Amino acid sequence: MEPTDYESRLKLLEKTVRILQKKLDRSEADRQQLENASELRESVLKSVIRGLEESQIALEKRGHELETALANLQALQMKLVESEKMSALGVMVAGIAHEINNPVSFIYGNLNYAHEYFQDLLRLVELYQHYYPEPVAAIKQEIKKIELEFLKEDSAKLFQSMSIGAERIAEIVKSLRTFSRLDEAEFKIVNIHEGIESALVILNNRLQPSQNHPQGIQVVRKYGKLPLIECYAGHINQVFMNIIINAIDALEESFINTNLSVVNGKMINNNQLNPKNPQIHINTDIISHDWVEIRIADNGLGINDKVKAKLFDPFFTTKDVGKGTGLGLSISYRIISELHGGKIHCNSAPEAGAEFVIQIPIRQSKLL
Repeated sequence: MEPTDYESRLKLLEKTVRILQKKLDRSEADRQQLENASELRESVLKSVIRGLEESQIALEKRGHELETALANLQALQMKLVESEKMSALGVMVAGIAHEINNPVSFIYGNLNYAHEYFQDLLRLVELYQHYYPEPVAAIKQEIKKIELEFLKEDSAKLFQSMSIGAERIAEIVKSLRTFSRLDEAEFKIVNIHEGIESALVILNNRLQPSQNHPQGIQVVRKYGKLPLIECYAGHINQVFMNIIINAIDALEESFINTNLSVVNGKMINNNQLNPKNPQIHINTDIISHDWVEIRIADNGLGINDKVKAKLFDPFFTTKDVGKGTGLGLSISYRIISELHGGKIHCNSAPEAGAEFVIQIPIRQSKLL
């Protein structure tokens, strides 16, 4: 082969190599550019994903904050309702007790004097009868008209019944004053049994025989020997009131549902077939050296698990519109758990009645 041809082919080969090298360089550049673009897209995609994740976390956090705010708002609303209700009730009850107490004290204080004066007059009449056994016709006629002998016999019963009535009113006033300790902002040393009895006295008319309970509601007490309890007396009395009212309502509902049946489209009384003795049992006891327990139970229809799970929720009620706000038990729960560091729960099952168990420490100062 000629040297010239060799050099020519060599140059051609070198040229081809250079061209291929340039193409390879361009391909590498294109590959690098595509790789960079892919990395950029991946980076943008990851950034978008991170942004979405952060937005989701922020949204969930905001949702929790809104739920907390709503719960706080409901709690505040309940507290305001409770505060206004308790304050108004306390003022009203205290005012009524004060207004009734003055005239009752006057009546009760003068009953003995009136009885003594009447006895003095009767003795004077007896003296006249002894020394003037034959009065004039006009006096004889008046004695017959007023039935003097019956008047003598009945006067003792009359004054006794008046005295019992005045004592009853005084007892009611005392219970109202006990119950109206709603504005006391400090712990007081009180007798728990007095608070329970004051609630029962105030609700006495609902325990008596009525259309809903012809035989009345029997209250069975089994009080243990409790020490004086340190508590917010008015608030604790409100808890007793709420739970006893619920027990009475449950027994009335039980009577209606048990004693009325539908036969051939007509409502009939079934009382003879299903006799029921409505009762409220109240038991108190010491459960440890520094805790007491109060149990208030009824023998009504009981509560199913679905309702029992919501008993202490604000505004939850199974009563008809206008018959309940759904705040009684939720307020009671707050009073026992938050104000007194205690516990309250309900034991119940359908057809087995309901029992509310309250446990509170004897001394609140130990919790402070």
